[in-house]
Amino acid sequence: MAKILVTGGCGFIGRHVTEELLDHGYSVRILDAMIEQVHAGSDVPVPGSAEVVRGDVRDKALVEEALQNVDGVIHLAAEVGVGQSMYEIARYVGGNDLGTAVLLEAMIGRNIKRIVVASSMSVYGEGRYQRKDGTSLDLVRRGAAQIKAGRWDATGPDGEDLVAVPTDEDKPVDLASIYALTKYSQERQVLLFGEAYGVEAVALRLFNVFGAGQALSNPYTGVLANFASRLANGQPPMIFEDGRQRRDFVHVRDVARGFRLALEKPAASGHVINVGSGQAYTITQVATLLADAMAVPNIAPDIMNRARSGDIRNCFADIAKARELLGFEPQHRLENSLGPFAHWVRTTGAIDRGAEMKRQLEDRGLVS
Repeated sequence: MAKILVTGGCGFIGRHVTEELLDHGYSVRILDAMIEQVHAGSDVPVPGSAEVVRGDVRDKALVEEALQNVDGVIHLAAEVGVGQSMYEIARYVGGNDLGTAVLLEAMIGRNIKRIVVASSMSVYGEGRYQRKDGTSLDLVRRGAAQIKAGRWDATGPDGEDLVAVPTDEDKPVDLASIYALTKYSQERQVLLFGEAYGVEAVALRLFNVFGAGQALSNPYTGVLANFASRLANGQPPMIFEDGRQRRDFVHVRDVARGFRLALEKPAASGHVINVGSGQAYTITQVATLLADAMAVPNIAPDIMNRARSGDIRNCFADIAKARELLGFEPQHRLENSLGPFAHWVRTTGAIDRGAEMKRQLEDRGLVS
């Protein structure tokens, strides 16, 4: 039986990854710091028979202990959140970049066959765009003056309208936030380490992950959890810009299966791979679908017509590479999976910290 170390294995994605591995015959050890923002001070249930080492991935002695007799590593431990990363810079760089460096150093000389690291769609900045004649543009950015004037849609070099299309892994990286910078550093560290030491390495660029078990009291954990916390407390979801920006939402069970396949499939070694649903949804559409699922359809979203620093307009996944290299196919569509998510929110309870998050960003000049 192969033993896998899952860093961050008590987190939202980590618990599902651990369950997926246990269900497929793996032995699992978890290394997790159990930080307050994610776990809200509560006892976190450990999936199945997994062993838990509690502590920070930057603690080299603890990491060396956790790596004993391990055959593979899934590295999920990270600080998560675009907005928060823009003012808690040292925290994000330390937890994500230094944490990964400590883990990799501790792996040197061990008989570890493969490491899979969680990267993020945020590394793309804006997703893929085409001109109306079908020609593709590698890099598209929205200028500060354009955003301040409320012209939300990305435009071409000559101000022409563009069409957002699925984003593939060949799209050049364009880092728009400190969080994105740290995730790109994590994936590059892991892939460079793999080349240097003969360890099979894979980086999965995750799109917006949703499902039961998200930290509802953490306003930086993800847009769907943030909306759910607001709705559960009778408050309208806060939507920046005009709500027409589009994202890809992928169910956590599909993500967990993606990690297992990335651990198993020989063809994946050395690659960066998108893990998403391959579908695009506007943020307003998501808020409306969730309100219906939570039986509060009369609470209309609060369209703020203001922008957060580091946000992008459109990014949704091209998953052809995941299909080819992993045999990955999403099984849980957003519109068919919100019922169970809404039930979990109702039975769990949620503290709404959305207004607090907005105030923290405004106080630092990160909302325009």
